[in-house]
Amino acid sequence: FCPICTLPIPLRLDEHSALNICCMKRVCRGCDLAARKRGMEDCPFCRSPRPAGDADELAMIQARVAKKDPVAINLLGQKYIFGELGLQKDTRMAVKLWEEAAEIGSIDALFNLGLAHERGEGVKQDMAEGAEFYKKAAMQGHVE
Repeated sequence: FCPICTLPIPLRLDEHSALNICCMKRVCRGCDLAARKRGMEDCPFCRSPRPAGDADELAMIQARVAKKDPVAINLLGQKYIFGELGLQKDTRMAVKLWEEAAEIGSIDALFNLGLAHERGEGVKQDMAEGAEFYKKAAMQGHVE
């Protein structure tokens, strides 16, 4: 659900919404567009300025990670797995971050752990373990 209009966000979330790095809130494209039409270039949820570059984006993510935000921890893991935002690609660090995020409630992290175990990225390849993570994620509401 969009935290602004409270309408459900259609699936594929990444196609119909945007994750705001500053507050880790996913806002629907409609609310984001309405805010931009009103001349607001900042985050439509928390009003923080959008990151100016990779360094700003990484700093915002790390600030949320320091506050133990499971969405931010999962996202930082994704940045490590792909080597984005100037980070060196580190699959083991990504898995470590996903494990931490999963412990504090991120179902996306459970799904990412399933992928990591299925593909053998950062951990020993184990299809059964991957299936268990997929099952846990699905039982908690993950749709992929």
